[in-house]
Amino acid sequence: MSATPDPAYGSIAPGSPQLFGRVYRPRLRVHWSDRVAHAILLAAGAALAVFLLAPLAMILAKSLESRAGEFVGLANFVSYFRTPALARSIWNSAWVSALVTAITIPLAFTFAYALTRSCMRFKALLRNVALVPILAPSLLAAISFIFWFGNQGLLKALMGETQIYGAPGVVVSLVFATFPHALMILVTALSLTDARLYEAADALGTGTVRKFRTITVPGAKYGLVSAAMVVFTYSLSDFGIPKVIGGNFNMLATDIFKLVIGQQDFAKGAVVAIILLAPVAVTWLVDTRVQKRQSALLSARSVPFVPRPSRGFDWAMTAYCALLGALMLAVLGMAAYASFVKLWPYNFSLSLDHYRMGLVEAGLFSSYLNSLTMAFWCASLGTLFVFTTAYLLEKTRGMGAWRPFVRLAAVLPMGVPGMVLGLGYIFFFVEQANPLHALYGSMAILVVCTTVHYYTSSHLTALTALKQLDNEFEAVSASLRVAFWRTFFRVSVPVCLPAVLEISRYLFVNAMTTVSAVMFLYAPGTVVASVAIVNLDEAGDIGAAAAMATLIVATSAVVCAVYHVLQVWLDRRTQAWRQ
Repeated sequence: MSATPDPAYGSIAPGSPQLFGRVYRPRLRVHWSDRVAHAILLAAGAALAVFLLAPLAMILAKSLESRAGEFVGLANFVSYFRTPALARSIWNSAWVSALVTAITIPLAFTFAYALTRSCMRFKALLRNVALVPILAPSLLAAISFIFWFGNQGLLKALMGETQIYGAPGVVVSLVFATFPHALMILVTALSLTDARLYEAADALGTGTVRKFRTITVPGAKYGLVSAAMVVFTYSLSDFGIPKVIGGNFNMLATDIFKLVIGQQDFAKGAVVAIILLAPVAVTWLVDTRVQKRQSALLSARSVPFVPRPSRGFDWAMTAYCALLGALMLAVLGMAAYASFVKLWPYNFSLSLDHYRMGLVEAGLFSSYLNSLTMAFWCASLGTLFVFTTAYLLEKTRGMGAWRPFVRLAAVLPMGVPGMVLGLGYIFFFVEQANPLHALYGSMAILVVCTTVHYYTSSHLTALTALKQLDNEFEAVSASLRVAFWRTFFRVSVPVCLPAVLEISRYLFVNAMTTVSAVMFLYAPGTVVASVAIVNLDEAGDIGAAAAMATLIVATSAVVCAVYHVLQVWLDRRTQAWRQ
């Protein structure tokens, strides 16, 4: 008879002594290092509560108060919906987000289908080109389309009487900005395919269209739902694009900015934040429910799908992807080109005036340095906090009642738009009585807000890597009374280095490009590059705005290249066991 393991009492061996009819199982003493782990996990959960849940609670409280701070219940909501211009913003945001989703998902699905189901050439190049918009702030697309189709754009004649400003510009710019996010999800969904299904269909003489309808689409339906939710949420909550190219077309994200910054009506701003949070929360719940219903697409007997060459199909897919790639580069290239044009559209000679006069001499180059500083701390301290918290949740035991709270707080930022989070930070940290008031207006609050805003994706990346490690490492360490941090630094971190680097790169790039999360939190000395672009556009200096956006893209690209080289080097030094 074998011993029966018990997580709290150890093992029950045959012939164990009994006391009052019950098997006596000596309780294992908790090692002192476990107490340290519990303390760190408690602090991590408290930090998420303070920097995420408390600001959201303040938004809810502020929405129920008047400007004087008196409780008025739902009066602010009633007043908001009775204002036609403000209520129209809800409809505008909803139909624009739905239209962007309806356009982006088919485009991204076809691109992902070409990458995974064809033998077209230049796959790696075309995929990297399609992912370029991730390196740019979202408002770069808006700036570029103004240079292409604006009142003084190169292709203004093609627009006829239609203006790019307003809904048309917002839609096309959001399609450009959201395309790579949908593409990454759909490529993953289409990669998980069992070739035996297609072999059986071929043996039965099933046509291409029917195979696509009965095998391909059902197999990728969860990826399609997730991609649609991501695109809809991104479009609904984005601030930079409607701010730059929206004109008089009101949307929820710009309404928050106008109410808070323009009218100093914080109560109405909180109302809009609650309204903006509601549909985003619904989409997140739908996506979560769909993911729970997802079943495994691959088993131990699955056969990897290998596409077969088909000259006509491969050429068609190559042409499609090349066309979209060319459009991506045209949007990015126009912003870069305009940043070097001396005086648009009267003098097309190339110069560095926008970089020298618009950025350096105007003192705005400090904004770029602030972005680098913020991105560095997000990529270093943010990564340390995310990975350590994920490790303590996944690989340590104890505090069973506290862990579900920390897990919930870790995934909640996925459903919180950046504008809402930033507004919550204003309400929470601006109070003089708050012991953390000193953070307001500092670089630290920008780092914290940005890390929290992008926390969920980083957390899930860390959990995915940690779940690949067998729990026996921690079990053996515990039996030998080895402190958990020794296992953490000697086993978990070296094995998970690729994931750690991916988290660090993700936080750095997003810190360079974010606009909405920090729009309300900067001080005169902590203006970041993405906010400077908005300010330059408001001042009419769109050439300097293009220069700053181009500088962000170039920096993000260089940093990604450095991360790639570092990962290759570390793979050779520390990941040889994977081969």
